[in-house]
Amino acid sequence: MKSKSNSLTGLLPVLFGFFIMGFCDIVGITSDYVQKTFGWSSTMTGFVPSMVFIWFLFLGIPVGNAMNRWGRKNTVLISMGATIVGMFLPLVVYDGVTCMIAYALLGIGNAVLQVSLNPLLSNVISNRKLLTSSLTAGQVIKAVSSLVGPEFVMLAVSLFGEQNWHYCFPILGAVTILSAVWLILTPIPREQPSEGGISFGETFGLLKDRTILLLFLGILFVVGVDVGTNFLSSKLMAVRFGWSGEQAKFAPQVYFFSRTVGALLGAVLLSRISGVKYFRINILLCLLSVLAMMLSGNDMASLICIGAVGFFASSIFSIIYSAALTARPEAANQISGLMITAVAGGGIVTPVMGLEIDLAGMTGGIVIILVCVLYLAFCACRIKAA
Repeated sequence: MKSKSNSLTGLLPVLFGFFIMGFCDIVGITSDYVQKTFGWSSTMTGFVPSMVFIWFLFLGIPVGNAMNRWGRKNTVLISMGATIVGMFLPLVVYDGVTCMIAYALLGIGNAVLQVSLNPLLSNVISNRKLLTSSLTAGQVIKAVSSLVGPEFVMLAVSLFGEQNWHYCFPILGAVTILSAVWLILTPIPREQPSEGGISFGETFGLLKDRTILLLFLGILFVVGVDVGTNFLSSKLMAVRFGWSGEQAKFAPQVYFFSRTVGALLGAVLLSRISGVKYFRINILLCLLSVLAMMLSGNDMASLICIGAVGFFASSIFSIIYSAALTARPEAANQISGLMITAVAGGGIVTPVMGLEIDLAGMTGGIVIILVCVLYLAFCACRIKAA
């Protein structure tokens, strides 16, 4: 690879790409408008999130392998191109089919972006501590995007009426164009392309490395904690403490806000202290928070525990991801694809959690989160070998 630069000139447009990464989270609020507009059943509407997130499973490894030929920056631009097409498509033809295609292109763009944007940071950051801190800063920006995404939707509704809710798409498309142009105009050293093609078998073969396998499962379980706590939080407050549906919606907001604050603090601290030490301290506190949530009989205490899980788990993804990239830097593209595949695998937590809630109540659901945290505690003890 050519010489790297830690200057803000190269770093800022890459970090801004994480804002685009958060756009996929509008799927929650917009699916309600889709259902009203086209008269879809709840079952049909349930496919909307699937059209966005299923691509993480199918595209992670192929894109990671192809990125060796395309280059990381070019792959990021391809992802933004898919997002832009998807966001402007409903303006050309507006019906149920084109909306589903728009969601699919949003998901494809997001999956490709997640594979390529994280390793692109290593093209402009050479210091390992700064890389971990920058990855965490990227997660902060993504979290902010997730928080303000619904505001773009409400802006379109307020300006153009509820029947034209889909005008939020070109707003997101315009922001994506801005990001893509900024990145195009920014010179970023390209990594050395790999010689020859790389097969699926070679990529999965990286899991024979115990360190990579440890970190791969770490990504799966930290996503499990994230998705699981978000999924459980409102149900816990409603079932255990009798909160109304309107009150219970406050629990996920507390979780996401706490996660954003925790990631922001982590971005600062991880540039100064060891990522492994930070991981161990936070996962221990996260474990105590989950245990307190399980035993708590007070609604405010439980709400604090929900926020604490988000706060203490917020930087773990970035620490594990950074450790994986630096453990085998010569295979960073393939490892990035593997890690994004693990993100999709984390989605299996909610069906298992739902089954446990049916069998054992809310405590059964919290046990699933506890299992994920216990693995991460094990990972924190072993990651020094990474």
